[in-house]
Amino acid sequence: MAKEARLYACQSCGWKTQRWVGRCGGCGEWNTVIEETWKPAQKRPSLGGEPPVTLAEVDTHGEERIATGLEELDRVLGGGMVPGSAILIGGPPGIGKSTLMLQLCNQLALLGHRPLYITGEESLQQIRLRAKRLGIEGKNLLLGAETNLETVKEHLENLKPTILVVDSIQMIYKEGLESAPGTVSQVKECANELIYTIKGMDCVLFLLGHVTKQGLLAGPKVLEHMVDTVLYFEGERTAHFRILRAVKNRFGPTNELAIFEMREAGLCGVDDPSRLFLSRGRSNTAGTATVACMEGTRVLFLEIQSLVTKSNYNVPERRVSGVDYNRVSMLIAVLDRRLGLRLRNQDVFVNVVGGVRVEEPAADLAIALAMASSLTDRPVPAGTVLLGEVGLAGEVRGVSQIETRLKEAKRLGFSRVIAPQDSITNMVNPKELEILRVAHLKEAMKYLEGPKTVAYGE
Repeated sequence: MAKEARLYACQSCGWKTQRWVGRCGGCGEWNTVIEETWKPAQKRPSLGGEPPVTLAEVDTHGEERIATGLEELDRVLGGGMVPGSAILIGGPPGIGKSTLMLQLCNQLALLGHRPLYITGEESLQQIRLRAKRLGIEGKNLLLGAETNLETVKEHLENLKPTILVVDSIQMIYKEGLESAPGTVSQVKECANELIYTIKGMDCVLFLLGHVTKQGLLAGPKVLEHMVDTVLYFEGERTAHFRILRAVKNRFGPTNELAIFEMREAGLCGVDDPSRLFLSRGRSNTAGTATVACMEGTRVLFLEIQSLVTKSNYNVPERRVSGVDYNRVSMLIAVLDRRLGLRLRNQDVFVNVVGGVRVEEPAADLAIALAMASSLTDRPVPAGTVLLGEVGLAGEVRGVSQIETRLKEAKRLGFSRVIAPQDSITNMVNPKELEILRVAHLKEAMKYLEGPKTVAYGE
């Protein structure tokens, strides 16, 4: 039998070595390697140990989804929870992870399920006070304060809940491992045993996780590979809404998101999020543009703002929030080279209102015209939606699901859409909606209001 040995492991990536080093050899981070105790490997849990069968013989009667009672959460999960699945939810402190899980357990208890909420960071009295603020009685909601893994597994076997919430996985520890709770070995071992335990019971597991300063889930990266679904909370704690985005989902799409509004009664789903992110007046201020982004099955209208001002330094500033920095740099180069907009000596600031992050290329035209509008002081006409991907030659490329975006634009009261010529060929335009076809950024610039200024010179 192998003897106990000393190992050193990185808290960020899990890289291990037999001697202490100041810099991790896996991720390159400094001062992340800590000493851990390694013991002989124990027998690992198994999913069943049955002999292989054909795909047609696999029984799927128990894979029906369980509705959570929260419409937005069902949306981001792909229609509900799958029995035996493990779901990891991460987010910064105070953003609403515990509040959402308490609401979820209450809704499931009202629907006749048996939820078990295990807290390792708060006392039962603190959870009760939060529930009182949210108006939750919780007569059928099981609650426990525990950090020992074996005790949690005993609760699972004795109570046999249909949903288990662990808040948080970084606080759970396994006896026999001398490392502290939250370290790589503890998080990996505890999560692994919990996942295999619930899969044999058809129980749904929710693991709440901390995030680092970089916004990534704390602990080993393998934790995200072990679970079936990974959800990230986005948004500022001071904002009145929260965004729950699916990063990984084995049972549903990964491009869906849920939008909640923080109220006195807790997190409430937002039925019409576009009205939440758009300015009520929709004034045609220079440097502002509206884009229709596809987030899963829904269309989200977002307001992109830009401020371009003369730089007081040799190297101008480039600050972005909610969009990709490299994408904005590319659009600045295209505007400078293809349209003659002198941005090389200008400070450029780009922001997506509401703290939402835009990733699809369909927002390129809105970002480019917002910067051009701020530089030339020529606003985009009020009630206009901008759609299109911009290439290096300044061409405006087509976008997907254009008809869905146009229908939603009409519903929200927009009167004009500037879209790529390729996307709207042979398409019936919605009534009361003016479609302006463009093939190049130069054509889109013609629709800005007001005369050309000195900053614009082709």
